[in-house]
Amino acid sequence: MTTGGQGGISPVGVLPPPGPTCVHLPLEVSPQELARYAVGLANARGGTVLVGVDVAPEADGGQRDAGELHPLMVTHAIFELSGGRLTVNVQHHRLSGGGQVLAVFVPQAPYVLAAPDGSVIAWDGAHLVPVTPPGSEPVADQDYTAVVPPDASLADLDPAEVARLRGLGRRSQVTNLPDLEFLQELGLLVPSGGALRPTLAAILLAGTPAALRAHVPQAEVCYYHHVDAGVDFHFREDLLRPIPALLTRLAELIQARNRFTPVQVGLFRIEVWDQDEAVYREALLNALTHREYRLRDVVHVHHHPDRLEILNPGGLPGGITPGNILRHQPKRRNPLLAEVLSRLGLVERAGVGVDTMYSLMLRHGKEPPEYTTYPDAVTLSLHSPGFDAEFVRFVARKQEEMQTLSLDMLIVLALLAREGEATRETLARALQLPEDRTPRLLRGMEEHGLIGRSGVGRGIAFTLSAEVRGALGRSELPTPPALPRPPERPVAAPRPVRTVAPEPAGPSRAEVRAIALALARERGRVRNVDLRETCGLTTQQAWRTLRGLVQDGLLRKLGTGTRDAAYEQT
Repeated sequence: MTTGGQGGISPVGVLPPPGPTCVHLPLEVSPQELARYAVGLANARGGTVLVGVDVAPEADGGQRDAGELHPLMVTHAIFELSGGRLTVNVQHHRLSGGGQVLAVFVPQAPYVLAAPDGSVIAWDGAHLVPVTPPGSEPVADQDYTAVVPPDASLADLDPAEVARLRGLGRRSQVTNLPDLEFLQELGLLVPSGGALRPTLAAILLAGTPAALRAHVPQAEVCYYHHVDAGVDFHFREDLLRPIPALLTRLAELIQARNRFTPVQVGLFRIEVWDQDEAVYREALLNALTHREYRLRDVVHVHHHPDRLEILNPGGLPGGITPGNILRHQPKRRNPLLAEVLSRLGLVERAGVGVDTMYSLMLRHGKEPPEYTTYPDAVTLSLHSPGFDAEFVRFVARKQEEMQTLSLDMLIVLALLAREGEATRETLARALQLPEDRTPRLLRGMEEHGLIGRSGVGRGIAFTLSAEVRGALGRSELPTPPALPRPPERPVAAPRPVRTVAPEPAGPSRAEVRAIALALARERGRVRNVDLRETCGLTTQQAWRTLRGLVQDGLLRKLGTGTRDAAYEQT
């Protein structure tokens, strides 16, 4: 909630007329009645409620005005009527005649707001009207970042931040324009009330500290640094800055605690960072571009030694899930903001950059990004508990030989390098594709000598080819079970690899999975450490087993991270 009292009064110039996004109410309106109009406006397009417009312009010392209606009375009434689900910005504004109006800036509701008695009302541009269940969904086509706050002005924009915005992206024709034309061309300044005024997107990208606090305090980002995998942190910094400044400062905070390992590939050296700057920059841009700004929660960034977690309000856009995020048609929750960043070359116009993060992390021998969704939030985890240096070298060499390794090929190679073998069903799930769309890819990889197969029909299992296993130093990787082979093949000279580098004694992969399920059943839940102690596994081996059981629908993950999460039976 943001409120402005007598000391925070600012001129508003020409007041917007009543209509679809503005309601004028008389001075005598009660807080409860005002709350009904605010909820009705939220259930439609959002907008502004103005109280006392009819008397404020003529107010003199002996006349009442809206200054007597306290913002807390209004917010209290709206809280009660909406069940705490609607948060508004309430401010007093003094006009040139000396009188005051009360302005209530109402966001469009992301879902239908019903009164305690179950009734639903909406503002139709002239009246409050009841909404019947078939039409109870709020209008969803308004871009919240394209809204012009009722008292916004050019004074809300910082010239230094406009310059930073201009210089952050790639050079284009629009960046050569003077400041006002530059902002107009991007759609950040629009004519309103006889003057050019900034949208919320403009304030998010180049607003002053005062403008951010007044209009979008939820644009804050909280950074935490942890010295271990636990929940306690030893450093925190809260950032309420325009998006370009946020990206710069967050990169400074992360890089100050970042490390890299050099990997020599022939005459070249590849630097593999714990957190690759291109990856976390893409992740942060996605969080700030596609978050739900109508929610008053902020973005949290937790920097652990083994992972970076970004907790974002609003969840994934409708229809997108962790299981289809690579393939789903792109959806932009904040079209104006996304369009501006796209035109400046900071984000991809066609998608959310998830494929970029996947590709970079897999090329550097790491696990792919992990998404955890909730009804009103999403967490992105970028794990960095080490990397596969031989895989990095192999991909770099193969890239030169084949000219390109597609993201789909990288997903298959990385999964087989981690797991040893996989069925077509498992590979299709990792690729986020229907199973019947994988044969062409897998045949192509076989033709290039990247993978091999054994078995027939549903019993087919895939592994890395012998050549690839040799390049990775993984000759000891198990060959998947196969149907009986012709007699001439088993009598061939035995391969010496198993005697040179035998597998350590311990349970098989199937036995480890059975043990994990048994522990979850007997104890109520199983953790990474339980599998490590019981089966003699590394942290990564235990995590891969547990993750596979989650993907197969046999376990459910509780909590976040690799080490701290617990798993229970579904």
